[in-house]
Amino acid sequence: MKKVKALFLIILAVAVLITAAYPAYAFDKDILISDYVEEFSLKTKCSAVSVAIVQDGGSELIGDADGLYQIGSLTKAFTGLGIQKLIGGGIINEDDKVSKWLPGFTAYYGSDPFDITIEQLLTHTSGYTNKEVDYPSAQDDMTLMEWADSINGRRLSFEPGTRYAYSNVNYNLLGAVIESASGRSYKEYMETEVLLPLGLNNTYVEVLSENVSIIPGSRLGYRHSFAYEIPVVPGKIPAGYFYSNAKDMARWLQIWMGIADISDEYKDLVNRVKENLGDSADYYSGWEIFESGTIGHSGGTPNYSSRIVFSDKRQIGVCVLTNMNVAASTDSLCDGIYTLCDGGNSGNIQMDVWTVFDMIFTFVTVVGILLIAFSICIKKRSALIVTELVLIILLIAICVMIPMIFGAELGTIIITWAPYSFIGGLLMLCAAIISIAIKLWIIK
Repeated sequence: MKKVKALFLIILAVAVLITAAYPAYAFDKDILISDYVEEFSLKTKCSAVSVAIVQDGGSELIGDADGLYQIGSLTKAFTGLGIQKLIGGGIINEDDKVSKWLPGFTAYYGSDPFDITIEQLLTHTSGYTNKEVDYPSAQDDMTLMEWADSINGRRLSFEPGTRYAYSNVNYNLLGAVIESASGRSYKEYMETEVLLPLGLNNTYVEVLSENVSIIPGSRLGYRHSFAYEIPVVPGKIPAGYFYSNAKDMARWLQIWMGIADISDEYKDLVNRVKENLGDSADYYSGWEIFESGTIGHSGGTPNYSSRIVFSDKRQIGVCVLTNMNVAASTDSLCDGIYTLCDGGNSGNIQMDVWTVFDMIFTFVTVVGILLIAFSICIKKRSALIVTELVLIILLIAICVMIPMIFGAELGTIIITWAPYSFIGGLLMLCAAIISIAIKLWIIK
């Protein structure tokens, strides 16, 4: 009897310990996520991060839940759903040629004209790429239709339908198709046919009201964050310039995970999109399926970055919004939080290319200052000549290679995208070259 009683007490004690441990585990998970976000902010110097987590039907918001961020290319899924609404209503068809809705629009591959289809735009198989030098974005004063007219007749990088290449051109063209097919502006159509019916009251095509809270964008420079704002151009919005907050992104996740209260019409549209995402690396209507089986998308503008991932099977969804263009780091933060929610280990925050640039050109700036001092103090002509030649070769290499790597003009990279240290580093290199040249002229 005593042995039975002792065994009962042991079982009871174990049960109490397990019960007590469960809330402790949940609390520890929250601490891990908070620490992970803090680590991200420390490494990237990003001043604002908001996170939406949906798990088992409930949602959790971390950071400023109401502040608006530009969501970058997460916008594409909204534009894609707008197109699905037109397809579902029988107004357009996936097989329609773009020229049906944008009369006279054509593209060339080699010397042959090609008619691109709506489906090819939705899947990034149109032949366009993201190279700004080949397919420039809309200028500040361009409407969506004016921009579409500006790329009419351009040569494609590959034959439509033969391969995949991610391009903002595709979704901006879909925005123009929406305007033509609906007879309304892109903004009006998206608000009345997508945002309002889905209860996304804090998601904006354009922010025109002063009664909303916008998290200011920022730009990296010398391992610090600086306020950085750029105008939102109408001709770029469908591919990447919506505004939203963590609260609405949590609902957006619930919509795509099939747990939000929306009409059957929109459930059918959502399911149709997901049915086209069967295999790893499939891309359709603003969404991509990853090797892990999760569905998601990343976004980045010159002053914001974002990522969203979800799994119907695991009933987990995560969205991260940040106010700095550190896309690779934002991706790893979002994926790490998802893994934590799924009971795994988060892994390290990945270093973004612009963070690497900032570190390199902060160093280049310091070296440039030292070289100016070197040119003043050193009188040995041969040493000055060698240093001058090395600096000139380095400057030329930077000015040639960087545009090739990023597929954009050097001026665009300097003015819009790169950290301020990139500008400072180039200027300091130029100053060092000029300083050494002057010294060589003096001691000739």
